Amino acid sequence: MSGSRASIGHSMLRGIPAEYGDQATSSSSSLCRALRHSQKARNYCSQGHNNHRKTPKALMTGSLPGFIDVVRNLNSPELLEDNVISQAKAAGKRIIFYGDETWVKLFPKHFVEYDGTTSFFVSDYTEVDDNVTRHLDKVLKRGDWDMLILHYLGLDHIGHVSGPSSPLIGHKLREMDSILMKIHTSLLSEERETLVPNLLVLCGDHGMSETGGHGASSMEELNTALILISSAFERKPGDIRRPKHVQQTDLAATLAIGLGLPIPGNSVGSLLFPTVEGRPVREQLRFLHLNAVQLSKLLQENVPSYEKEPGFEQFKMSERLHGNWIRLYLEENNSEVLFNLGAKVRRQYLDALRTLSLSLSRQVAQYDIYSMLVGTVVVLEVLSLLLLSIPEALSNKAELEVPLWSPVFSLLFYLTLLVLSALHVIVCTSAESSCYFCGLSWLTAGGVMVLVSALLCAVVSALAKTFGDGKFLSKNPAHPKPRWSELDVLILLGTMGHVLSLGASSFIEEEHQTWYFLINTLCLALCHEIYRNCLLRDDSEPQQCPHVEEEFIRTAAALQDRSTGCDTLEPHGVSRSLTSLDTLRGYEKWMVLASPWVILTCCRLLRSLNQTGVQWAHRPDLGHWLTSSDHKAELSVLTALSLIVIFALVQRKCSLTSKVALALGLLGVYCYRAAIGNVLFPWQRDSKDISKGVIEARFVHVFVLGILFTGTKDLLKSQVIATDVTIKTVGLWEIYSGLVLLAALLFRPHNLPVLVFSLLIQTIMTKFIWKPLRHDAAEITIMHYWFGQAFFYFQGNSNNIATVDISAGFVGLDTYIEVPAVFLTAFATFAGPVLWASHLVSFLSSETSSGSALSHACFCYALICSFPVSAYIILVTSLRYHLFIWSVFSPKLLYEGMHILITAAICVFFTAMDQTNTKS
Repeated sequence: MSGSRASIGHSMLRGIPAEYGDQATSSSSSLCRALRHSQKARNYCSQGHNNHRKTPKALMTGSLPGFIDVVRNLNSPELLEDNVISQAKAAGKRIIFYGDETWVKLFPKHFVEYDGTTSFFVSDYTEVDDNVTRHLDKVLKRGDWDMLILHYLGLDHIGHVSGPSSPLIGHKLREMDSILMKIHTSLLSEERETLVPNLLVLCGDHGMSETGGHGASSMEELNTALILISSAFERKPGDIRRPKHVQQTDLAATLAIGLGLPIPGNSVGSLLFPTVEGRPVREQLRFLHLNAVQLSKLLQENVPSYEKEPGFEQFKMSERLHGNWIRLYLEENNSEVLFNLGAKVRRQYLDALRTLSLSLSRQVAQYDIYSMLVGTVVVLEVLSLLLLSIPEALSNKAELEVPLWSPVFSLLFYLTLLVLSALHVIVCTSAESSCYFCGLSWLTAGGVMVLVSALLCAVVSALAKTFGDGKFLSKNPAHPKPRWSELDVLILLGTMGHVLSLGASSFIEEEHQTWYFLINTLCLALCHEIYRNCLLRDDSEPQQCPHVEEEFIRTAAALQDRSTGCDTLEPHGVSRSLTSLDTLRGYEKWMVLASPWVILTCCRLLRSLNQTGVQWAHRPDLGHWLTSSDHKAELSVLTALSLIVIFALVQRKCSLTSKVALALGLLGVYCYRAAIGNVLFPWQRDSKDISKGVIEARFVHVFVLGILFTGTKDLLKSQVIATDVTIKTVGLWEIYSGLVLLAALLFRPHNLPVLVFSLLIQTIMTKFIWKPLRHDAAEITIMHYWFGQAFFYFQGNSNNIATVDISAGFVGLDTYIEVPAVFLTAFATFAGPVLWASHLVSFLSSETSSGSALSHACFCYALICSFPVSAYIILVTSLRYHLFIWSVFSPKLLYEGMHILITAAICVFFTAMDQTNTKS
């Protein structure tokens, strides 16, 4: 092989810079892969961290990975698709691997020697690399291997934990440079003895965003380096070439041709021609022809009208020219005509490869339509059942009865199950490609079909009951239909507008703008409602806040006749004949009037803390300013003040024991951040003594568990002492306090103001909006949901995978343990929605005496979460061939899937608390 230096980037399968040369140095983390060219020639390659299963899959198969591979990374199954590693093993190559255990899971029986390390424990950036390097000296002296793969993880872990500006980055880069020098020196020394060249390939699998994450489509995350180093590459002195852009999938075809192996059947990549440009023209054309034949066969398998494809036509033209060149070559060896024709054939092949690869990259994506339809049907059935159950679920009794086992519908159930079973057999026996649902055991598949049949019966039952009784969305037709308030209209239009916005990729990328707009509009609507109720009479003259008693009596009567029967808030011990506004005096009246503007101010400040989305994510924000090393003192002061305010806002309803635990836990949070170098103690001038902070984090975890245990104990006690409502109220608040303490531990220091403002807004709305204005449970639930979604984005989250802070999953862990790591990562990501939902349960349980308030809230929360998810699943299915399906729509779908799981857990908590209320 001939060529020079190459640089390739690989994230989300986008374009990458490449440069060729005979010697190079790199400042990126590296995965070392050595390949022996012949019996005594070693090709050695080095590549950076892969934190996604798609990285080794795309590199070794040359195919496009599915987005679900990000999820499968949690437990990577064996890779059965044709790949370079399998081909090399079948050809008798001896392969050694050290590094990320993802490779061991993908290729479990391919390595003659291996030592895997977990890629998920991002807090470790030393031992994970030392475990790889310790094998180097011994293995480089041995001659019993043909391929060597080293996968270094430390640089990526530092990025996830501390970001690209961390002082640890420079030290790690120097360490990687020294390792690369050791490898290169050893290979050159061996070449002087064997006179057979080796190939060293150094590449990074992805880049790094400004926050240290990756997985999105920004240039910083997509562009990285691939460097091919070999003494076989010919390069004249002073021959400087500009970097080129190549695809990540090109590496598999290049390595396969260089090793004399078949190109993987599903590879959509093309040969990196500079690696063979030093070979004779005959060999060059043979390599290009092999690659073109493989791509043309793949095109025939995936495109019915392949003969009309431009790439296929170019390939056929190249073959004809190649045949002419061979005939001319056999006749005369060194004519100018032969040289010119060879150059023309080479250009024709390269154009054909480029066109074929591009066409396949766009069309080779295969979708499991059957499994997608099954999931969509289940989601739509659940949504239909929720919509049809609105009258009963929001009635005064808050009961939902669906006669699934009624004899009328028994026949429908069995007929549906029989039809679905027959359809399943037909589809699975005739399917040409793999299908996830068909791959399930018959017991599991049968359970899914039973669920679909039961849900269908429930929907039909609800339809029959609704239209059979002559009522739709009305529990009591005798009462006139209620007049919708401005707030009700806003909630309906806001929800519908958000669902419609999910059909546009730009709105998904900038979804945070939608939620910011909705909560700002909500604050203005609340402001209008407060001013109308407190300052205006019917004759538009100012009056003393609040309503006069006659006005309230009319309002109460109207509320009592509302068809939905939703609960209005009724504080314990307060008569319904007087509004809560009547009890406000002095500054409290002014706080009621000012509260919407205070909330708007808080939201505006939070928007300046973290830039998110795509369009403005690159702009500097307050978070970047605080996290820079020059402003560590300011960050330390802000962190300390935030923790103090958190304690002041949370401790007011806690028991004495929980107050002490909360104070010590928040102190431990600061100690943890100081231990890992994020903040400074007053007596500390620098952060040289950086540790993993495991002891400090576990110290906080103990207090979190203690507070949660105390709250759970109070809840269990409240079931025994049914008359004491205070015990249950304190128990729920202590559970909420424990979650707040956990969030304070997992949030990065510059994000603690997000938690502070969340608590502050909840306090303001509880005291000066929800109580005085006496909103019903449905309205309060939707407000909590909206603010929870907004605070998801205030944290700096977005709809791409790069903003997931996986370092939060390893706070307090000194090794990778899957269950707590996944739980902590999910909680840190969705802390906003979870904390607002927890506050909703605590608020409704303490401020309402109606037993159905929590049932109404649970139903409303499930409905408002299910509606956008159901619509989005249909949109994604219909837009599966959209240009941005992988970079925009698929990540959002993963977020929505996780959000549904969290919503289900929240609804279970609602139901449990409602059962407690019922027993009380």
